[in-house]
Amino acid sequence: MSRYQSAADILAEDALRRRQLELPVDPVTGLNAGGSRFLLRLPDCRLSVQYLPEPMRTLPLIVRLSELGSVAAVAESGKVEPDEVIEMMVRLRLKHDFPFWAALTAVIKNKGGGADVHFRLNRAQRRLVESFEEARVAGHPIRLILLKARQWGGSTCTQLYMAWLQLMHSTGLNSLIIAHQGAGSDEIKDMFDRMIGAYPLWLLYEPDELKTLRGDASKIRKIAGVGRSGMIFRVPQRNCKVKIGSAERPDSCRGGDYNLVHLSEVGIWRATDGKSPEDIVRSACGGVLLRPLTMIVYESTANGTGNFFHREYLAAARGESQFRPLFISWYEIDQYSLPVTDSARQELATRLWEGRESDAETSRTVSGRYLYSLFERGATLEAINWYIAERAKYNDNARMAAEYPTDDVEAFAHSGCRVFDRRDVEALREACRDADAVGEVVSDAAVTGPECLEQLRFHPSPSGGLRIWSNPECGVLTDRYLAVVDVGGRSAKADWSVITVIDRAPMAEGLPPEIAAQWRGHCDADRLAWRAAQIAAFYDRALLVVESNTLETRERDRGIDEGQMPYILLQIRDAYPNLYMRGGSVENLREQSRWKLGFHTNTVTKPMVIATLVRAVRDALYVERCQDALDELLSYERRDNGSYGAIAGCHDDILMTRAIGLHIALHEMDTPRPLRPMRPTVRRHRDRPCSEASF
Repeated sequence: MSRYQSAADILAEDALRRRQLELPVDPVTGLNAGGSRFLLRLPDCRLSVQYLPEPMRTLPLIVRLSELGSVAAVAESGKVEPDEVIEMMVRLRLKHDFPFWAALTAVIKNKGGGADVHFRLNRAQRRLVESFEEARVAGHPIRLILLKARQWGGSTCTQLYMAWLQLMHSTGLNSLIIAHQGAGSDEIKDMFDRMIGAYPLWLLYEPDELKTLRGDASKIRKIAGVGRSGMIFRVPQRNCKVKIGSAERPDSCRGGDYNLVHLSEVGIWRATDGKSPEDIVRSACGGVLLRPLTMIVYESTANGTGNFFHREYLAAARGESQFRPLFISWYEIDQYSLPVTDSARQELATRLWEGRESDAETSRTVSGRYLYSLFERGATLEAINWYIAERAKYNDNARMAAEYPTDDVEAFAHSGCRVFDRRDVEALREACRDADAVGEVVSDAAVTGPECLEQLRFHPSPSGGLRIWSNPECGVLTDRYLAVVDVGGRSAKADWSVITVIDRAPMAEGLPPEIAAQWRGHCDADRLAWRAAQIAAFYDRALLVVESNTLETRERDRGIDEGQMPYILLQIRDAYPNLYMRGGSVENLREQSRWKLGFHTNTVTKPMVIATLVRAVRDALYVERCQDALDELLSYERRDNGSYGAIAGCHDDILMTRAIGLHIALHEMDTPRPLRPMRPTVRRHRDRPCSEASF
C-alpha cells in the first residue's frame, strides 16, 4: 500500500525533501558534512563551533577540550602555547574528518573552468565516503564495488580518499590506480600532481620533524618520479608510491607491494593481449592483504550483463564476496533536477497521483506507475521533472536506463523488459525473514534408495542447504504441503537445484499459501531426486512436483549418465507414490500408462505458470519468505522474441519453483480440509493424479 493518500500528501512530502536538500553543508565547521557528528564549542578558537566525527569524541585532547571548554584552559593545564593546542586539534581533525581534509588541502580542477578549487563533497560523494568510513572506523579492510550513474565525481572522490589514507594515516601505504584507457591514466596523474603541488608541506611532516628542517622549504620536493615510465611516483616524506596504469596496457597493471587499489570503469574493460578483465584484476589485487587500512574498489558505470563487473556486483549484493555493493542513482546527483514553478508543482503531483496505476507509455515516455515509483523511492518533484524532460531524448527505456539508472537492476541495461513490477515485489519483502533453522533432512537408515525415506529427522547445520521458516505439521490437514523441484547441475558453475515447500494450510481460511522451506545447492540429479523425496516425506508426505525438462532431455553436467535420466523419477515413484503426474500420449517413460511423471515446462506451460506468478506477486496471493526469490523476480525479463528468462548472469531457479508450485497450489489441488479418521493421508498417483490435461 502506498504511503501517500493524495496529491496533497505528495506535495507535503516533497516540501520536506526539498528542505532537507537545502540544509547548509559546511565541511570546514562540519555542519551536515556527512556521517554521525557531535558539537564542540570553543569560544576562543577561530572555529568556535565545530561538528566533529563521532569517533573523535573519545580522543584525549578532544575529551579535555570538551571538559574545560576553551583552548586557553587546555594550554594552561598542559603548560603549552594555545597555538600548539590548535595545531594538535587541527591535525587530529584532518586525520579523522575526510570532508574537512578535502576542503582545506585537496585542490582539484574546476569542472566549469577557471581557477582550481578546493574539493568539497557533493551529496553522492558524501554517501560514498560514509561507506568507506564505516569499514575504516570499524577496523575492517575497505572492499567496495561501486555501481554509479555518470558525472558526479565518484572516481575523483575515491582517489582522493586513498591519498588521504596515504598522507594522513600511515606511512608506507602504496596505491595502484588502473583506468580504462591511457587518457584516463593521464587525467589521474594530472589530478594527483595538482593536488600534491598545492598540499601544505607542514602536513607531510610530524611536528617534531618540522623543527629539524633547514633551508628553503620551497625547494623541498613533495613528489618524485620512479623509473622511466612516468606513471610511478612517490611522496618521500610519507614513504609511499602511487602507480597509475590502464587496462589497455596489461603490463602496467601488475600489482606488487600495494595496499590501496582503485579499478576505474571496470565494466567497460576489454580483453587485450590475451588478458581478460579477470586476469588484470587478479594481477592487480592479488598481493593486497585482508587487513585494516587496505582498500580495493571496483568502480564503473554498467555495461550490459554477464560480464566480470556484473557478476562481481551480483555476488556482492548476495553477500557472497568480500566486497560491499554501493549503487548511486541518478536522483541522488544534485545536477539532475529541473526547477518547477508552484503551479507546475501542483500539476505534477496530481499527475503522479492520478497516474500511479497506469502502465501506458510510449517510445519516449515512461508509465505513470514508473513515475510514481520514482517519488516513492525518494526523488523530488524537481528530479522527476528533469527525468520526464530527459526521457524524451531517447526512443526506448533501455537507453535511458543505461545512462541514468534508477536502481541497480535497471543499471545493467538488457534487451528485454522486466516481468514483475518493482513495487509489487517490494511489497512481498515485508514478510521475508531469516530462516528459523538451517540444515538438512537426513535418514539414519540410508542416503539413497527406499530406505532413506525411513527414520527421517532434521539435522541442524550452518552449511546445510535447507532453510526452514515453518516446521511441518503432520496428520492435520489434507492436501496441505506441496514440494516443487527445479533440477540444476552438480558443479559450482551449473544452474542451482532448488526444492521449495509451500504450505497451503492458510488457504483453508481463505488466506494465501506460504513458503515453508527451501533447499538450494548442487548435487547429482539422482541424489537430488532422493533428497527431494526426503524433504517431501518430512513435510507430511507432500505432493512432490519435479520439473522434468532436465530429466527428459540431454544436458551436460547433470552428474549422471544421459541414459539414466528418464528413470530417476521412476526410481523414487515406487518408494514415494505421491508424485505429480501430467496427462500425455501413450509414448511415455514406461510406455504403459497415459500419464507422465513430473511437470514439463514448454512454450505452452511456461507462459501459463509465469502469468500465474505475475498475478500472485501483483495481488499478494502468496507469502514469500526468501530475499533471494525477490532478487530473481527483479532480474526476470520478457525478451524481444517473446521468451522469458533471467538476464545474463542471474538465475531463475527459485522463481520457477514458485511459478510451477503456485499454479498447482492455486488451480489444481483441493482446498485443505481437516483430516478425517480412516481418510488416506496421501493422494496416490494412480488414484487421482494432478494433471496438465485440465490446463
